[in-house]
Amino acid sequence: MNDSPVSPDVSAPKVGFVSLGCPKALTDSELILTQLSAEGYQTVKTFAGADLVIVNTCGFIDDAVKESLDTIGEALAENGKVIVTGCLGAREGEGGGNLVRNMHPSVLAVTGPHATHEVMTAVHQHLPKPHDPFVDLVPAQGIKLTPRHYAYLKISEGCNHRCTFCIIPSMRGDLVSRPIGDVLTEARKLFEAGVKELLVVSQDTSAYGVDVRYRTGFWDGKPVKTRMFDLVRSLGELAKGYGAWVRLHYVYPYPHVDEIVPLMADGLCLPYLDVPLQHSHPDVLKRMKRPASGEKNLERIARWRELCPEIVVRSTFIAGFPGETEAEFEHLLNFVQEARIDRAGCFAYSPVKGAAANALPDAVPSELREERRARFMTAAEAVSADRLRERVGATMQVLVDSAPGMGKKGGVGRSYADAPEIDGVVRLLPPQKISKTLKVGTFTQARIVAAEGHDLLAVPF
Repeated sequence: MNDSPVSPDVSAPKVGFVSLGCPKALTDSELILTQLSAEGYQTVKTFAGADLVIVNTCGFIDDAVKESLDTIGEALAENGKVIVTGCLGAREGEGGGNLVRNMHPSVLAVTGPHATHEVMTAVHQHLPKPHDPFVDLVPAQGIKLTPRHYAYLKISEGCNHRCTFCIIPSMRGDLVSRPIGDVLTEARKLFEAGVKELLVVSQDTSAYGVDVRYRTGFWDGKPVKTRMFDLVRSLGELAKGYGAWVRLHYVYPYPHVDEIVPLMADGLCLPYLDVPLQHSHPDVLKRMKRPASGEKNLERIARWRELCPEIVVRSTFIAGFPGETEAEFEHLLNFVQEARIDRAGCFAYSPVKGAAANALPDAVPSELREERRARFMTAAEAVSADRLRERVGATMQVLVDSAPGMGKKGGVGRSYADAPEIDGVVRLLPPQKISKTLKVGTFTQARIVAAEGHDLLAVPF
């Protein structure tokens, strides 16, 4: 939930808001909150104090579905007037019909993801807007659910791939790239508002512009192609003027990603790639119907490190996919060790309703799936710990996320190797100089003195 940035108006209709799921869902929430604020609604932190509640749901894995359904139930119990949006809103129930409607028939309205207009229509129906929109009620960058110093920038919606474990295309549709001029304009507004780290997100960042055949757009009177390389270069040049970072997420390892790595070496983009590899064995990847060949990923990662030795690679993997043999799993363990993946996460395969993988033969028993996930994480964490220890003694730029008392007793920040919420942090010790202070949303230089678990320990100077 998020408070409106404008002064509270006790007479304004109050809307409770809950945002669940991934950063793509978060950007959908920000669009809805921006429109609510533009129309004079006030957002509040409690269900009971609201005139109605909006729940933006996640509908991908079972745990996320349960969390979303539980949150809807809680909102109904405490408030009674609930509008549901997001990925879970697009899912079908067991016997047909809408899953959310089947489980919670008293909700006021249900929409799928990326549906600001439909959500606002439902709000207007059940809680009429207080007055016509006034632009000055809303900051230029819109309403953000992240801290002031970093923000997500969604460059496209949907996905053209049909990975057998995934149902996102059925909920969010095929790839639709945003006009490059619109993306760059939003980025500039965010930088002007004080954002120091821009996190680029989508379902498939590498595919940006494929749907429009990389057509030429315009920004600031100059032609810019709608493709990943041109976007990243333009964002990097823009960010440089504000002393800000650009971080890339959800980058499929297509060959043209090699073109982006020199931009990282040149300082236009953080040397950090979030690459959803999912597995290493070619037979498993074929059963997954992954869009990129797994056989060359070791070579590709080695090439990235040749072009930019500082690069950090984070990835996610699935253990226990249907048909996965012990040999195929051992292949995955060897891969994560040989590739030296800096940050790795792993899910035990979960059969999601509607996913094509459910029909594949030779399902792996749930106990073995979990056991393999644990084995994977043991191996991956050992690699990550080794990579972190290599940083001891180095000096790194750290973006400060927390600094109580101006950091006199230390604080918490992140280096270029740490994305918010999903990676580790840099724990900042008290500065050695009495005059040194720390301020949230600013950068500080820090000397790394130790590695502890997923985190680094550093002395700012």
